[in-house]
Amino acid sequence: METTAAFRGLICTACGEETDSTTDRCPDCGGVLVGDYDVPDLTPEALPDTTGPSRYESLRPFPQDATVALGEGATPLVPVPDLAGELGVDSVYVKDEGRNPTASLGDRKLSLSVTAAARRGAERVVTPSTGNGAQANAAYAARANIESKGFVPSRCPFLNKAMVNVHGGDMRVVEGRYDDAVSAFDEELAEASDGWVTVAPGHPFRIEGAKSVAFEVIDDLEWTAPDAVVHPTGHGETLVGLERGFRAATDSGLTDSVPRTYAAQPDSTAAIADAAREGASEPATIEHPDTIVGPLEVPDPAAGAAALDSLDRSGGDGVAVSDKDILAGAVDGCEMGPETGATGGTAIAGARALADEGAFDDDDVVVLVNPVAGSKEADLLRSHLMSQGI
Repeated sequence: METTAAFRGLICTACGEETDSTTDRCPDCGGVLVGDYDVPDLTPEALPDTTGPSRYESLRPFPQDATVALGEGATPLVPVPDLAGELGVDSVYVKDEGRNPTASLGDRKLSLSVTAAARRGAERVVTPSTGNGAQANAAYAARANIESKGFVPSRCPFLNKAMVNVHGGDMRVVEGRYDDAVSAFDEELAEASDGWVTVAPGHPFRIEGAKSVAFEVIDDLEWTAPDAVVHPTGHGETLVGLERGFRAATDSGLTDSVPRTYAAQPDSTAAIADAAREGASEPATIEHPDTIVGPLEVPDPAAGAAALDSLDRSGGDGVAVSDKDILAGAVDGCEMGPETGATGGTAIAGARALADEGAFDDDDVVVLVNPVAGSKEADLLRSHLMSQGI
């Protein structure tokens, strides 16, 4: 597998065991794996004069010309001054990941995980998904000229289901919720041929793909790290990627600090946020998850323990917010800044709750991640407005 000079392989976040890049979980303890690097010394002037993830190739696992790419990344960091005034901070920015090719942050993650699978000789890449991951998987698999299959719950939005097929992917719609789709995925995978390779949540190269969000944020802020980042959280893999991305940038000399990272979750599905608040090392499985934010309805986070460790290392925390506050945050977000849906509204609601708790200082620079285009969740927001007589 062709890798960059800095990439040494994978290392377990739980036990520290090193392994090669052909496994998805630690072979010793089953822990979450992340990239292990000889981080080079860098200056902004030494980086290529390009945009997107290719600009940070020296901190990534694969050379750009060996990466399955569709033009992901280079998403805007949009200032939202009205929200900054409300929160009582210096400035607020929204990192608008809805501008990616399939309109979600999942594109960054599936780009690298499909790349790794293709280099392993995959004939088909498979994943369970609440929707956006299956769509991104189908798109990047098509780019790599390999087959794909997504396992999604029946409540998955029609747009995601349709686009999986439009990209040429196979799909199994499972009656029920996300955990039912995971069960079907596990059963079918047990009987699959050797050509099937998983790119499921918690995959090490999904985490590696998320790191480029951190690189771009500090780049857009002229190589100054923000004070806090609030991320709507499902499996927790992006939290791990963000913290490790900011840390890699600090270790390389590109910036001088790692921001506090906060996991924002719906209060009925707050496995990671609740565990962070309680000081637990692992999240408890949610027995009856029930939120209107489908992409975040994850009862058993695949990267939960690693995410909690990343929150702790960054000095951050978790925050749980109601569906009512999430919908209000989404609508307000659309009025104050870039188009946000319920998933992005979770970051706005989370930031409001954190501000009320005194988590931010008045000179803080706060970044909110909008993981999904608001137009993907338009029906949900419209229903919310209609319920208010609008």
